[in-house]
Amino acid sequence: MERWLALELASTIRHDGDGGVADDLATVRGTTDWIEEQRDLLTGHLPAGALVADEDLRLRIVELRQAVRALFARLVSPAPPSPADAHRLLPADEALDRLNTAAAREPVVPRLDWPDGQVPAVRLLSAETDPYVRLVAALARAAIDFLAGPQSTRLRSCTAPRCVRYFVKSHGRQEWCKPSCGNRARAARHYRRRRTADTPSGPGSGDQ
Repeated sequence: MERWLALELASTIRHDGDGGVADDLATVRGTTDWIEEQRDLLTGHLPAGALVADEDLRLRIVELRQAVRALFARLVSPAPPSPADAHRLLPADEALDRLNTAAAREPVVPRLDWPDGQVPAVRLLSAETDPYVRLVAALARAAIDFLAGPQSTRLRSCTAPRCVRYFVKSHGRQEWCKPSCGNRARAARHYRRRRTADTPSGPGSGDQ
């Protein structure tokens, strides 16, 4: 299953399985664990050893996530955004500025490689030595690539009860982010239909 770093970042806000909302970036330890879980998507942007977050890095990633989720909400409009933060979204211009500023903090330089007998190729190399700056910039650039890429047209906010995730629609009839959300949504629809059918329709309808 294809994964997108921007979507992984947005999904650190999720349903906690108990009727509430969990935040995977609520603590420094949780942030460190999340970064390690994304190592395959951050190839070339993390040091060889473990990268341990501090409070400053946690806050920078959380601020970037706010921008990404605000722009996700704009992208799925006029459909409703995730209910987790629909009431406190950043204005779009502020979210864009925050995203672009984070991406620009890492200076990148081109390098020309031209082995004998092969076609010349250009690689972009970082000129930044601070691993925290490189990480946040990589997350920001991943969000820019996602928002400007073809998959952005398939971004949806899951409408299942209690779900707060965004997801990329993988086929034409997909309505929810995962099967368990589909099961909850269908159960909720069935319950509403039963209640409607059992509700008296007019004055005196309950009299025998």
